[in-house]
Amino acid sequence: MLDSHRHLFKELEKIIVKVFSPLPITPNQYTLIAFLSIFITLYFLVKQNIILAIVFFFIAAFLDLVDGAVARSKNMTTKTGAYLDTIIDRYVEGILLLGMLFLPLPEIFFPAYVWIFLALFGSITTTYSKAAAKEKDLVKQELKGGLLSRGERIILLVITLILITFNATYAVYVLIIIAVLSNFTALQRINSAIRLNIRTPEK
Repeated sequence: MLDSHRHLFKELEKIIVKVFSPLPITPNQYTLIAFLSIFITLYFLVKQNIILAIVFFFIAAFLDLVDGAVARSKNMTTKTGAYLDTIIDRYVEGILLLGMLFLPLPEIFFPAYVWIFLALFGSITTTYSKAAAKEKDLVKQELKGGLLSRGERIILLVITLILITFNATYAVYVLIIIAVLSNFTALQRINSAIRLNIRTPEK
C-alpha cells in the first residue's frame, strides 16, 4: 500500500535531502553501505545480539530511503543505480530472514522456520510478479499496490525484531502475518496483471 502513497513521505524526503545531500557520498555508495549493514545485522542475529541487529537493520532500511532521495535531489538517477537498489532490497529482506533462522523462536502451528520461509517466498513472489508482468509485456507500467508491499514488510520486520527482545511468541505471530499477507499480495498483483492484460488484449 505504501508504494502507492509515496507523496505522504515528501516532507521526510525533504529532511533527508537537507541532511544527506551535502555529504560527499554518492547514492550508489549509500546503497552499498546498506548492503554492508545487512551483513552486520546477520552477524548479530547469529550471535543473538538482537539490540545491535535492530540498530544495523534500521541503518540498512533507512539508507534505502536516503539513496533514492539523494539521487533525485542531485539529478543522479540512473538505470544502473535503480537496478542496484532493487537487487540490494532483496538481499536486505532475505539476509534478515536468514538471520532469524538462528534465533530460538517458538513453534506456532508450524516450526518458526516454516513461517520464515513463507515470508521470504512471499517477498520474492510479490516482487517477481511485478517484474514478470512488465517483462512479459502484460502491463506497460510497473504494478504497484497490494496489501503488503515492501514498505509494510520492512516495518513489520522491524516490529518482529523489537518483539523478539520482549516476547518471542508475539514476534512469530508478526512473522505469520508477513508470511500470509505477502503471499496474498503476490496473488493480488498476479490477478491485477492478468486483468489488465485482458482489458487491453494484444493486437
